[in-house]
Order: sequence, then structure tokens, then C-alpha cells
Amino acid sequence: MKENDTTNEMITGSEALIRSLIAEGVSTIFGYPGGAIMPVFDALYDCKDRIRHILVRHEQGAVHAAEGYARASKKVGVALVTSGPGATNAITGITDALMDSTPLVVISGQVTSSLLGSDAFQEADVIGITQPITKWAYQIRRPEDIAWAVSRAFYIASSGRPGPVVLDIAKDAQTGKCNFSYEKTIFLRSYEPVPEIDHEQIEAAADLINQAKKPFALVGQGVTLGNAENELRAFLEKADIPFGSTILGLSAMPSDHPLNCGMLGMHGNIATNIKTNECDVLIAIGMRFDDRVTGDLNTYAKQAKVIHFDIDRAEINKNVKADVKVLGDVKQTLPKVTELVKPAKHTEWIESFKPLYDKEFEYIIRNELYPDSGEIKMGEVVNKVAEATHNEAICVTDVGQHQMMGTRYFKFTQPRSMITSGGLGTMGFGLPAAIGAKYGAPDRTVVVFVGDGGFQMTIQELGTIMENNIDIKIVLLNNNFLGMVRQWQELFFDERYSETHLKNPDFVKIADAYGIKGRKVTQRDELDDAIAEMLSHQGAYLLEVVVETKGMVYPMVPAGGNITNIILGNGYKI
Repeated sequence: MKENDTTNEMITGSEALIRSLIAEGVSTIFGYPGGAIMPVFDALYDCKDRIRHILVRHEQGAVHAAEGYARASKKVGVALVTSGPGATNAITGITDALMDSTPLVVISGQVTSSLLGSDAFQEADVIGITQPITKWAYQIRRPEDIAWAVSRAFYIASSGRPGPVVLDIAKDAQTGKCNFSYEKTIFLRSYEPVPEIDHEQIEAAADLINQAKKPFALVGQGVTLGNAENELRAFLEKADIPFGSTILGLSAMPSDHPLNCGMLGMHGNIATNIKTNECDVLIAIGMRFDDRVTGDLNTYAKQAKVIHFDIDRAEINKNVKADVKVLGDVKQTLPKVTELVKPAKHTEWIESFKPLYDKEFEYIIRNELYPDSGEIKMGEVVNKVAEATHNEAICVTDVGQHQMMGTRYFKFTQPRSMITSGGLGTMGFGLPAAIGAKYGAPDRTVVVFVGDGGFQMTIQELGTIMENNIDIKIVLLNNNFLGMVRQWQELFFDERYSETHLKNPDFVKIADAYGIKGRKVTQRDELDDAIAEMLSHQGAYLLEVVVETKGMVYPMVPAGGNITNIILGNGYKI
């Protein structure tokens, strides 16, 4: 498919890069300039009306922002960095994107090709470093290869199971001249992004589901990545199948849907974990059986027949053996199974979840969301913010206890509303990802929950917010601890709190220095008013809430344990 932007005029490689990005529909880039990428930034100067560049304060922030943008917008995120330390600073974000299947194209500058391998100033082996953490990493040494490489990069990043791609462009490729012609990639030999559907497996899946007395579905991010939310709903409702969600799959279905049984995994809901080990047919949809979901594989769902829907062959039988393997794009495979599934009612099975929810509410949720006294709790803050946004906001989190509280207690009515670092668990992800999410979904309210530890890892991105007047709401849940590490130290290391207490600065003053309005809340009776003030404020706002110092996230399945061996706190277990 040829693009209209084809010319016989000789242009620089940098100009070819910008034209290629425009041809791919790129309108927003997150980046940071430097010597080896300067020609590209110079070419960008003349295209400010076509491509908006957001100057971050650290290259890690650029990649996390691109991740947030991609996950909120359904588009490929783009980051632009320089060579050497610029590229290596991007490594954490690239790895995070690979783990969470986020489509990115990260473009790095590189030293002149004649200097490659000479340990030149700010040279690093970017391809060698990034090959294990990308879908494709390619070094461009000639200007005439730029359009070719960009076309393939966007196709690879966005097709099949999405992920990050790195293009490392030598400086002489940026400054050299070439004729420009752009052709979008729609096929690559030996690359099969979407496996061919096996209709025998479709029929086998439908047969198992039709025979099931206690079916249970596990909904992962693959549903969102495949834009298959409507197809999922039709499938679950026709077959009357209760479901639980992975962290990244939480907003694929509304939180209040009657078949929604909550979150899976280590800090998931009691019912979802218990019923995983009681169901007769377990239906995994676009999820990869992560260890935080399964716990001990030797005791995980051994009683169930397993149906696994996935686009990536590598995930089938990797952790959990599947009896039926439905390979393909769930947007295509789910409807085919739905056609063959008989309408069903599993009323008694679904009602059996409720006593477990009631038990969780009594032992954990009531006290976390509606405490009578004592220090402010993380969960009640999350719940109040969700309610104040009518459950319509995008929830971004950093990593730690506040992340688990955010995933447990924020509620969702729209898809692509949960943005967090799942597989890699990257502290510092939250603030820059929220920046990207706001550019990806500018008409939606974006609330980011951060802890006092992770917030300080990318706190410099307050400068990005200041410069661009980005309207995001930052809720800092401050317990003066690295809370999740402290929780593990309390439970598993005899309360030996080694290097987890934090002496923190005045965060509101820091926000004020960046021109961001802020407020600190220490008393419960201030909370409602402060949340209302934050949400009504036009522009960025930092709400710091001092929460209980030694709060715990329950329920909890100990790492590597049986998912039915659940700690409820205060000495109680299931």
C-alpha cells in the first residue's frame, strides 16, 4: 500500500524519518535530545504543526509516557532518545513494554557508522542490549533504509501480540541524502502475527463449555489489546460464565457486571482464587498464567479442563497445560466459539461465589473502605476517588501497596481504564505513564496513584507537567515506607525492617515549585473536600494523603503458594 508522500527530491535521512512517522499517523512523540539524535530534532523543528514532541526530563520517563499513550489510545507509542546513556536510560521502559505487550517504537541516535565499535563518545551497543527485550531491534546505517525500517517497525510493534521495537540510527544515516518513498508494511515473510484458526479446536472448546457445570473464565489484557470487549461480553453472557480478571485485564468489562467476580492472583479476591480450584472448565482468554496469578503450579486448577485462547503460540502450555488450544486473535476466535455455545444458566454455581465475597467484605473490605477510626487507609482513598469520578476515570498506578489497592478498589465503566506496570513491576512507572495516558485520551480524567517511594524515582517529570500544563490528578499515598517491601518484611522476615523507612521531603512544596497546586491531608474529615477540590481544579493537582504507616494489603497468597492458602490478616487464613 503506497503512501502519497513519495518524492524524487533528495532529502536527509532525518527528514525521511519524520515523513515516515507522519505516514504512520504519528502525532505525538515523547523524547529528549542529544548529540547523536540532533539532526532528527532539527528536522522535527519544521514539522511542529504535524508532530507534537513532549520534552520529558529523563529518557525512562519518555518510554513510560509512550507506554501510557499507547495503552490509552490504541496507537503505537513513540519515544525518541539519543545514543549511549540516552538509549540505556530507556532500557527499563522497553523491558516493561515487552512484559506487558505494549506497542512501542523507540528511536535512538547512534554514533557515525565509521566509528561503530571504536568506543566512541556516547557509543553503546544498543542492538546487543535491546535484542532480548524487543520484538525487533535494528540498526540503520544508510539514509535510504530509514523508511523501510520504520514501516516494518510499526507493523511488527502493532501486529499480533504487540510489543516494543527499537530503531538505532547512525548519525551519518540521519544527515545523508536519499530519495523518499514510503510503503506501509502489511506482510513479512516468516512472521506470523496471527496464527491460522484451527476449527477443530473451536469446536472442542464449545463442546467442553457446553458440558460444563462449573465454568470459570480468566480475562487478561489480550482482550483489550485485541479490542474484543464486545465479543467477550457476548460470549460470557450467552454461556452465563462468571469471570475473574488479571490486573491488566480489569477494565475489559465493567466492574459492576453481574458475572464479574473480581481480580485474580496474589492480592485478588478470595472467590476468584478459591473457585479457580473448584471449577470444572477453566477458560483463559488473552492471559499468560503469570506466577502471581497461579501460585504453585503443582496445585493450580488440577481438577479442571483448561481452554486457552491466545494469539501467541509461545504462551500455550508454557505454564499451564491446555486441553484445548484456541490460537488466534480473540476478536476472531471468541465469536466463532460463541456461535457454537448453547445458551446456559449456571445460577447455583454463580451464587456459590457470594458467600466468599461476603466473607472477604466482613474480614477485609469493610474495614479498608469504611473504617470507623484510626489512620486513613489507602483503600478508602482509592474508593472515594473512584466514586467521585463516577468510575469513569483512567486509573494509572505506580508499583507497590497503593497499586494493589488501586487495582482492588478502583472501579471501571470503560475499556482501557487500568494502566499499570504488571509483568515487570516498575517503580517510577506511574507519573510519566499518566502523562502519556492524558495525551492518548485527552477527553478523559486521568488519576494516578503513587507511593512516596516510586513517586521519587520519576518525580522530575513534574517539570514535563509544568511545561505542558498537563491536567492529571496525582494522588500520593504517603506512609513513609517502601510499603510492599515492608509488608513482606513483616510477614516473612520477622519484622526486620531493613532499609524500607523513608524520610521524605515536603511534597506539596515541591509541587508548588513546579507551579502545581497541592494539598496535604492528614485527617479523615478533610478527605472528601480535598478530593472534590482536586477534581474540580483546572490543571494538574497533587493530593498527598498521609495514610497508615504499617497498613497491609489483604487478602494475600504467599508467593509460590497454593492459591487457596489465603492470608486474611489478624491471624486468619482460609
